[in-house]
Parts: sequence; C-alpha cells; structure tokens
Amino acid sequence: MNTYGRFPITVTKGKGSYVWDDKGTKYLDFTSGIATCNLGHVPEFVKNALVNQLDQLWHVSNLYHIEPQQKLAKQLTKVTSFDQVFFCNSGAEANEAAIKLVRAKANSENKQPLIVTFKKSFHGRTLATLTATGQEKIQTGFSPLVEGFHYLPFNDEDALEKLNEWQPTAVMLELVQGEGGVVPAHKTWIKKLVEICKKNNSLIVVDEVQTGIGRTGTLFAYQQYDLEPDIMTIAKGLGSGFPIGAMLAKEHVSYLFGPGSHGSTFGGNPLATTAGLSTIQYILNNELLTTISDRSKQLTLLLQKIASQYDFIEEVRGKGLLIGLKLNREIASTVVLESIKNELLILTAGPDVIRLLPPLTVSEEEILLFVEKFEKALKAAKEC
Repeated sequence: MNTYGRFPITVTKGKGSYVWDDKGTKYLDFTSGIATCNLGHVPEFVKNALVNQLDQLWHVSNLYHIEPQQKLAKQLTKVTSFDQVFFCNSGAEANEAAIKLVRAKANSENKQPLIVTFKKSFHGRTLATLTATGQEKIQTGFSPLVEGFHYLPFNDEDALEKLNEWQPTAVMLELVQGEGGVVPAHKTWIKKLVEICKKNNSLIVVDEVQTGIGRTGTLFAYQQYDLEPDIMTIAKGLGSGFPIGAMLAKEHVSYLFGPGSHGSTFGGNPLATTAGLSTIQYILNNELLTTISDRSKQLTLLLQKIASQYDFIEEVRGKGLLIGLKLNREIASTVVLESIKNELLILTAGPDVIRLLPPLTVSEEEILLFVEKFEKALKAAKEC
C-alpha cells in the first residue's frame, strides 16, 4: 500500500556505516534505519549470535520459558531501575502495553484513566499511540480517537500547573522529541514535572524508543536526568535491526499485568531476544558509551562550524548521536535529496529540521567524510 513516501533508492546490502543500492552505489548511512541499526549494518557480534540461534530454535510459544528472553530481561533490569519486562515486536506495541498498564492502574483504584502527553511528541501509529502522539497531522483521518488523553506544550514549566488540576494517572513523554524536531527536554522542566507527578501520585512513562540503547550517550536518556520513571518503552536499537520492543516497569505497577492480561505471539521470541542480548552486551563490553561521547563532540563541533557559514541554519541541537539542525526555511527535504546525490543518507524531523542518526560505531574518518558530502548538499540546496 502507498503508506511510505519512498526515496528513489533500492537498498540491497549494508555493512557498518554504509549501504549499497541495486546499482552498486555505496552510500554513507547517517540514518541507521531511523536509530535502529545502532551498531551499524550487520554487526558481526550480533550476526554470530543469531547464526548460532538459527541452528537451535526459531520460535516457541510464550506458554513456555524461553532462555534468551529470560537472559535479556535479566540484563535489562540489571542496567536500569526497573523490575520486570514485557517483550513485543515494536515501539508502538511497547507504548500500547504501557498505555494498558496505566489503565490497569487507574481501574485498580476505581479512577477514570487519564494520560497526559506533549505537543509534537510521537508515540506510534496504532489507534491508541497516534492518539497519544501530540501531532494533529498524525491523527487526521482516523477519528474517533481513543478517549483519555490530554496534551501540554513541551518544555513549558507554567503549563505543568495543569497537572495539578487534571491529576492524571500518568504522564508520558520523550526526553528528546525525535520526530517532533530533535528537541531535548530541559532539566529544570523535568525536575518540576517529577515533583508534580510525585505529589499527585501520577506515573511517569518515558518513551525511549528512539533515544534508548546508547543513542543519546548513555544507555538510556533518563539516566541523564534526575529521574526514575515508573515505566519505560524501548525498541528500535535494541535488536540491531531485528524487530523487538519492550516495556519495562517497576514492581509497584508491573504486578497489575497477570496471566492473560496482555500478550504477543512473536514477542520475546528466541531470535529477537538473542539479537537484543548480544546488542546490549556489545555496547557494555566495548566501552561504546565513551566512544559515543567522543564522536558526538566531534560531530557537533563540526556542525556548529558549518552552521556559522550558512544563514539558514539556526541551531544545532540534540543529545549524543541524535542530532538536529533547525533551519529557518522549509528546505530539509531538499537537503536530504541533495545528500542522496552525494551518496549520503540523512533524515528530516519536520520540514525545517535535518536529523542525523549515524551508527554509534561511526569512526572519526567517517564523520569527516560526512562533513564533506553534507557541505556539498547544503551548497546545492542553498542555490535551489
């Protein structure tokens, strides 16, 4: 179906920071499958674990214990502040699970469930998650929307006073709004949000589908804030390209999911959880978080230098290797198309924001090559 606005490329091969099309053209990939191939394309460590698992077991029902699933759950709870994990197949499914768990909390207290999210957020395209998404363009054409959601402006401290009035069951947010323009949450705003939520006994749900698995410089973005969420959702980078999602929760709320309350046929299958476990192990065992910090500083400084030379670039922002360039013209798509001509793949985050998501394994030399290609694209876009 015509659900994607595709670029004129057919990708047939990927390795590391590069992909090749069906004509043999090699592209430097600064999209990482939209923050999914965090270790680059076809990482050997993950590939070897998957090849071994392919010889053992592909699928078994969740009616039985699954060893890779148990190992990944144990690893995730070890490196986070959460107690239990539910596995699914995508970020939208993880957010659906979080919404259900929040509603279970409200119903257990005989309260009307209400979830507050933020304008320009993005939480998925299922009916519940597109309703949670604070963007009218995502919701248009799919009414009636799911009941039980209110919206507030992002990073607006005064607007948080509405939480005292509404007293929601939960507040759901991204710590860097990815699709909404690569906008990091202000630490003072998060501090006030946490204070109000604690006072009102509102759960905090953090959507780390795009920001998780090292993307922002720590394993999870919430670890850069004075914040311990009650629920967190992850996906994208967890499986290095294999479809996997997860909802993590603290025990005071996770107990509300009992047998039969939620499920997924393919969720937590042996192949996906093997990919997830080996991805996490590689990041932790190779000090990749330190490397991410170094590459982020290098790339950001080079982008700031570029921004000073082009009057249509207003700001370089983001965290780690999730970086956005805010423009004062709606030419982000033009820059993307010109980049393709220069054998470089990048993304937009709205008509006036360029989004960069290089692999977390990107080298210094590849960043310099990116700058060379990117400047050619900017010059061409400027003349359009």
